[in-house]
Amino acid sequence: MPASTAPEAPPVTPQTSNPGPPSAPGPQDAQTAPSTPSSRGADTRALTQVLFGQLKELEPGSPEHGRVRGALIEANLPLVRYAAARFRSRNEPMEDVVQVGTIGLINAIDRFDPERGVQFPTFAMPTVVGEIKRYFRDNVRTVHVPRRLHELWVQVTGATEDLTTTHGRSPTTAEIAERLRITEEEVLACIEAGRSYHATSLEAAQEGDGLPGLLDRLGYEDPALDGVEHRDLVRHLLVQLPEREQRILLLRYYSNLTQSQISAELGVSQMHVSRLLARSFARLRSANRIEA
Repeated sequence: MPASTAPEAPPVTPQTSNPGPPSAPGPQDAQTAPSTPSSRGADTRALTQVLFGQLKELEPGSPEHGRVRGALIEANLPLVRYAAARFRSRNEPMEDVVQVGTIGLINAIDRFDPERGVQFPTFAMPTVVGEIKRYFRDNVRTVHVPRRLHELWVQVTGATEDLTTTHGRSPTTAEIAERLRITEEEVLACIEAGRSYHATSLEAAQEGDGLPGLLDRLGYEDPALDGVEHRDLVRHLLVQLPEREQRILLLRYYSNLTQSQISAELGVSQMHVSRLLARSFARLRSANRIEA
């Protein structure tokens, strides 16, 4: 522990130069006063106020200014850890989340004005949380989610927390939709978007459930898919034929009639039907843009 924080030393001032880690209680303090979360929070707020008073009197960029600024960052790191704990469900290393939140803390320290009469934690928390959310939005997701859907998902999450506190249970989709004045389909889409952070390989084995990879669980390959392009091409070519030839082709290949049945249907000879079919095929081949 630096000498400036020892019990017999005078308090840290801009002239004595080492605010050091004065937030940490000395050995004698630990024996005389029990440490509780509320007392630690009060000590941190008091220390933060003193350090900001010192920081205001120092020249930016000077070594003394840097030391006081560093002490402010260290003293308020618990605020960052508290904000980062809200994002434990994102399956990201907490060290990374805390590091990103610390950037927001530093930005808040550089912009804070003690003369406004606002407590520093109140001022800093939105900046810290905003920096963490920006990190998840821009750096973590490998699955692109539309910005409007992502912003709506934030509202859905907030409404879910409020309704859970109000009713003492998890809210239904209808209750969330009524609270935000959106449809239930939009609520479900937001919830699904909120879970979409990482793309999973189709060949990766599923952890925990003992099932094969997603690729092995997909449906079989439909052989009719190969005919989609051919049917679209035939539809495009058929409209170029005369109406009677279109009907003959439909009767032959869609109704599965024989040439004899077609001749009886149209009242023409079977030979004439055969010639019309041959002529239609020749026209279709000449108009086929793929073979051309």
